[in-house]
Amino acid sequence: MLALRIDRLATGGASGTALIYRGPAEWRAAVAAEPPAVAGTLAEEAERLMECAPSAYLRAHVRAIRAMARHLGGERLPLAAYGRECLGLEPRWVPEEVFEQAHADLDRALPRSGAGPLAERLRAWQEAHTLRAVERLPELVDRAVAETRARTDKMIIPLPADEVVECRLVEGVGFHGAGEYEGGLKSTIHINRAIPFNVADLLYLVAHEGHPGHIAESMLKELRLGAGQWVRFMLSPSFVLSEGLGLLAEELIFPGDEAQAWLSANVLPELGIRPDGSDFAAVHRARNVLWGVWGNAAFLAAEGRGEAELAAYLGRWSLYGDGEVAAALGLLKPSPMGPYLFGYFHGWDLLRRWVTGPERARRLLTEQLLPSDVTA
Repeated sequence: MLALRIDRLATGGASGTALIYRGPAEWRAAVAAEPPAVAGTLAEEAERLMECAPSAYLRAHVRAIRAMARHLGGERLPLAAYGRECLGLEPRWVPEEVFEQAHADLDRALPRSGAGPLAERLRAWQEAHTLRAVERLPELVDRAVAETRARTDKMIIPLPADEVVECRLVEGVGFHGAGEYEGGLKSTIHINRAIPFNVADLLYLVAHEGHPGHIAESMLKELRLGAGQWVRFMLSPSFVLSEGLGLLAEELIFPGDEAQAWLSANVLPELGIRPDGSDFAAVHRARNVLWGVWGNAAFLAAEGRGEAELAAYLGRWSLYGDGEVAAALGLLKPSPMGPYLFGYFHGWDLLRRWVTGPERARRLLTEQLLPSDVTA
């Protein structure tokens, strides 16, 4: 109930982007019928709950709710401190030398033909691999789901044989792709049809949103933990690990160049996309590193830097075009959910060093872990 109330206060409704909720519908309805809660009261309730919480995992997540309640009540901690309270780790500035190395890796991974700035070469590579017939996306996603499920089942953990995953094309949303576990072994991968789809990213996206990423994690934890998974607060320690797992997912089941080899054998030829000497896995690793640019930009925004400076920083280091920069600027505006942007790079950076084999990947999919468990 505390999570539902803070979600309503943060988003204006009993369900929103601050919370994934699959508990009893009557609880959600009860919160929707209440007068809106007072942020200070919710912070006090969270404080009391922390005192009697039976596990470190629950205390860490109630701490995140308390931090958001205090923020909504007017408290303004420095961004790193607010992020630490919510995410269970210390958000940090990523040195630009890290991005320079990622740019060098991209330079080697992209086709050598053609000259021009790295950003232009990246966009040319994306354009060359763009799916022209958008109506084919569900079929391609279905194929990718079958392959990623089979590999997850064989390499990491057995999956329910009767699981059903569908693909749905959507419009008017802010994301590119999103995996949603709906319960009862049924899930949907939503793809934004308004954004050009890079077929070289097919397995990267499907593994992230599906298996062994978000859908697999939600399904397996709900099967094992039941009510322990009814409430998933998005600005929390568990989502740092979820997003880190998502960014690592393709590499876990397609080591080396196996993802590109599968696409080259099963998808690209029928779409008329010929080999160009690029290295898909290296491109994806570099893009994972460049998620750190978002966190740095969030720090700059919190310092009050203007949009022109933020746009220049994003364009320089993320290699974004003007349209991508404009969309990113909207996400950098101060909000109670601001620290969520840190979860991608920091989650991936933690897990790429910790997941040394299938046993630890299996733990991420089945146990309620915190970032402190991973660093330990």
